Amino acid sequence: MKLSPRENWRIWLLVLFVIVSSVAVFAPTGGGSDANVTNESDAATQSTLTNLQFGLELSGGTQVRAPLVGMTAEGLEFQPDQSRDIERTVEDELGLGAGDVRADAQGGTVEVFADRHIGNVTKAEFVAALQEAGFSVTEEDVRMGVTAETREDTVEVLESKIDQSGLSGGTVTQVASPGQQFILVEVPGADREEVIELIGDRGQVETVALFPEQRDNETVYRNVSLLSQDDFAQVGSATQDSGRAYVPVTLTESSAEGFQQAMREFGFAQEGGTVCNYNLEQSLAENKANNPGRCLLTVLDGDVVFAARVTDGLADSFRDGSFADRPTYQSTTTSFEDARQLEINLKTGSLPTQLDIQNRGTTYFLLPSLADRFKTLSLATGAAAVLAVALVVFARYRRPEVAAPMLLTAAAEVYLLLGFAAAVGLPLDLSHIAGFIAVIGTGVDDLVIIADEIMQQGEVKTSRVFESRFRKAFWVIGAAAATTIIAMSPLAVLSLGDLQGFAIITIIGVLLGVLVTRPAYGDILRVLVLED
Repeated sequence: MKLSPRENWRIWLLVLFVIVSSVAVFAPTGGGSDANVTNESDAATQSTLTNLQFGLELSGGTQVRAPLVGMTAEGLEFQPDQSRDIERTVEDELGLGAGDVRADAQGGTVEVFADRHIGNVTKAEFVAALQEAGFSVTEEDVRMGVTAETREDTVEVLESKIDQSGLSGGTVTQVASPGQQFILVEVPGADREEVIELIGDRGQVETVALFPEQRDNETVYRNVSLLSQDDFAQVGSATQDSGRAYVPVTLTESSAEGFQQAMREFGFAQEGGTVCNYNLEQSLAENKANNPGRCLLTVLDGDVVFAARVTDGLADSFRDGSFADRPTYQSTTTSFEDARQLEINLKTGSLPTQLDIQNRGTTYFLLPSLADRFKTLSLATGAAAVLAVALVVFARYRRPEVAAPMLLTAAAEVYLLLGFAAAVGLPLDLSHIAGFIAVIGTGVDDLVIIADEIMQQGEVKTSRVFESRFRKAFWVIGAAAATTIIAMSPLAVLSLGDLQGFAIITIIGVLLGVLVTRPAYGDILRVLVLED
């Protein structure tokens, strides 16, 4: 059989796609195994022989499903320049901290990121705070839950947290249920405690100055929040040096000047630096009563995780103004693990609100050993599907030269899908395996249509006759493919759990079939028929 590149270019296109898929599946991704697999949980999600990644159901891991904490008042009218005043008023009335209220003039909403479970805020109290801010509202204007924008921001931050932590294959999606929206987090190869520690809190990081001042001939300690995540222009990697763990940070130009001025005003620029005797085992109020000195506190979600003095060199840079020109310093922690967590929170930013895992959420952990059994059974199921299709095809045509290329083409289509999954880093789950099986069935069905149209309508003597019959069959296949894509598109777009993975694989498989494998099979069949 002679394959002319000009006449049988579709076959060569299929060969090219197979080569590209082989590179995606098997080629080293660079940096060696140590660079690709950062910990044991990553190794569980990725095949040791290929670049394929496996999701929760085929590698084991943790799933967390929980709503976001918050209440939303809708239908409010106010100007954008009033937003900050509204937020401060509601925060003060409810006793909440900065960032716990969001006012959006464009959407006409005010959100409070607390409820009766977390933050101890009721609808009635939220309504009273809004009335104090000048709105005429009732409890009917307030609903449980947050806005779509907040949910999208939460998904983005959670994805960044998972990526920065080095856990591969993690996914974050929104899941709708009657009357409530949930955030679904799946992290293959990770245990429950590891995931909850990573995503369970908002990750709000503040730098707070604690210092004494004289009031009515009495020394009183003040704590003033100076920096948040938004004030950092660059965050380095967590480092441990000589038993000291820290994260190098650089402030933004706009924040550096204000921070330097605050350090001067609050007495941190004195010659020789400052003295800090803060006890992390005591509360902030207890420390204030024990004369802790001047300290820079690193506060995570309201808890002081580290207290540090200002060194003489840093104090000198505050005093002579050079800090604003090069606003870099080291944020120290008690351990390397804390430094790593601080790095993640600074780089990803804080969650707009907290996931209510404890009260209304669910967690699920699948043992890797059980997932390995699912993987084996999935492979057996796929092999059984291929074998069943092969028996039917051979029984129908009883001509190996027709049936064998049909099965090889169908197998190539599945291989191209595996290449796509490896290239985009799609973690394969049981829903995707179901999509692969569906693609095998629809693919062979289309190839049977092509073979029947060409071979059952009389002898084919010329390329013109072949092309006419193939074009007629391809119109039927194209119409069926369009119908399938249209039917599956809502499932691929909407957050419907496992159905989304099934729909995505089916749509990609149909597109690869129509554009690559079906035309290639037509060229193969033309060579075979015209040679006969």
